[in-house]
Amino acid sequence: MTGAGRFAPSPSGDLHVGNLRTALLAWLFARSTGRAFLLRIEDLDRVRAGAAERQLADLAALGIDWDGEPVRQSERRELYAAAIGRLVEQGRTFECFCTRREILEAPSAPHRPPGAYPGTCRDLTVAERDRRRRDRPPAIRLRSDVDEWSIADELHGTVTASVDDLVLRRNDGVPAYNLAVVVDDGDQGIDQVVRGDDLLTSAPRQAYLASLLGIRAPVYVHVPLALSADGRRLAKRDGAVTYRELTALGIDVFNLIAGSLTTNGDTPQALLEDFTPSRLPRDPWVFVAPPAA
Repeated sequence: MTGAGRFAPSPSGDLHVGNLRTALLAWLFARSTGRAFLLRIEDLDRVRAGAAERQLADLAALGIDWDGEPVRQSERRELYAAAIGRLVEQGRTFECFCTRREILEAPSAPHRPPGAYPGTCRDLTVAERDRRRRDRPPAIRLRSDVDEWSIADELHGTVTASVDDLVLRRNDGVPAYNLAVVVDDGDQGIDQVVRGDDLLTSAPRQAYLASLLGIRAPVYVHVPLALSADGRRLAKRDGAVTYRELTALGIDVFNLIAGSLTTNGDTPQALLEDFTPSRLPRDPWVFVAPPAA
């Protein structure tokens, strides 16, 4: 099989064991299907100096390898601008001057989830746009012509979710996450996306955007998250959760993660030999840091 899978961390800090577990799963899914495995640094926003280098070092220390050099979104802005330009030329965009607070406080249509864009700026006149530009630079939004879209996920089956007029470029000029991810996956030949299931409902809107850009949507695999003992998403507040912190306590991080997957092996390659997606746990991994060795 050709194609590629990927892991795409944001360099806002060190990866915790939940991130590393997702990276290992992405590697296993890619390698077990004969795909390449690529790394992409999503550094358009929230960048901490040195974080990307530490993340790559931690992945390597865990035994995860990748093909080629990691790419950085900050070096790919021309690709995003070109994609937005095509959508503008097709009449599929509009300028939006709303603040986040205005969107949250606006009444939503009955079939839209809370916080969905209510269409405030969709049909502004030229004069109204000119007037609003004097007060606030616009974001660029997609003029969606569907209310929902469906994708197939290997763990969740068919997933249908709402699609609104998603942001393509923020009002500070930064390409939006959904746009950048779709363009990157298409450009890099990514045809398998393995990531946390907190992004499951984002997949239909990304697949819809991909269809407008002539990009084939990837195979999706949304895996359970790692949670803290109190049921929240795992984070630094939960104590020693990073590779370096746990290793400093004498804890074998790889064996810790492998045990959560109910697979056997003390290296990624050994896990690959026994990897069966149907046997993966479907519930979140509740992480409780083991005592120091």
